[in-house]
Amino acid sequence: MTRLRGAGIGAGYFAPFHYEAWARIPEVEIVAICDRQEDRARALSATYGIGRTHENWQGMLEAERPDFVDVITPPDTHEDICAFAAARGIHVICQKPLAPTYEASRRIVDGARAAGVRFMVHENFRWQPWYRAIKAIQTRGDIGAFTHVHVLTRLGDGWGPDAYLSRQPFFREYQRLLIYETGVHFIDTFRFLLGEVVAVTAELRQLNAVIRGEDAGQLLMRFESGATAIWDANRYNESDAESPRFTFGELRVDGTGGHLTMDASSVVRMKRLGEASVEVAYARERKGFAGDSVYALQRHFVECLNFGREFESTGADYLHNVRVVDAAYESARTGSTVKLG
Repeated sequence: MTRLRGAGIGAGYFAPFHYEAWARIPEVEIVAICDRQEDRARALSATYGIGRTHENWQGMLEAERPDFVDVITPPDTHEDICAFAAARGIHVICQKPLAPTYEASRRIVDGARAAGVRFMVHENFRWQPWYRAIKAIQTRGDIGAFTHVHVLTRLGDGWGPDAYLSRQPFFREYQRLLIYETGVHFIDTFRFLLGEVVAVTAELRQLNAVIRGEDAGQLLMRFESGATAIWDANRYNESDAESPRFTFGELRVDGTGGHLTMDASSVVRMKRLGEASVEVAYARERKGFAGDSVYALQRHFVECLNFGREFESTGADYLHNVRVVDAAYESARTGSTVKLG
């Protein structure tokens, strides 16, 4: 298997999850890293054995000419970085949100395709081990066809005058927050389980006046199959869970032959109609981010590059998530259900 040379752009809050995972993939060598704050780049370089740091990402990509670049920067920087990399034949894995608008997101995807480079969105929620286990249950038909998914999320990191400052302070300035930044994870996961979205209804509100965007709401989606999904979420109120960010919520899946539940500690139980519920055995760890989902996603990225396989989260597919995000805001603005073609 080919050993791939990678470079990383970004050294903020979430970046260590990426670099720690790359360090465990023997087919990858991260050869360089850069960040606007050079001290952060140097610290991660020392921690994860990354050979070089650079002052700016353009100079790094020109000098290093890696096989791929891992983009871990704010969404308004993604279009320039992705276009620059694609023009130099460098494959791209890029964090979400993909871009501030659908149009910019589409330009990123189209630019990568036109340049002939591989492009994948770093959408890791569907790689959380509980969702992989639930997908396996669905594939086997253990509770029949899935008819409804409900996730209750309470993160409790967005109340008070210091909301988000300790982890991701830029959240305070987002004009769109809950759906754009967090909800897109669940939109992608629901599509992974239920297929394509045909209608969206959303109620959104702002609870903390110190931020600009919405931080609470309910998102209802209807799918081509007739299945539905609800994400009931806010970042303001707290959960009783020891670690709310481990699973990011509690879940129930209804099927034609029974149902599944998952608590905030990732225990999944299955109850077939007319039978007692049983715990579902599956492998997961409190390692890395959310059950080591970043590692699982990056492992997939590497294998697809080396064997020429298609990514699960292709750029073209990810644009469907962005359309649902926009539909949610349109629904909240107009007070109506928005239908998607």
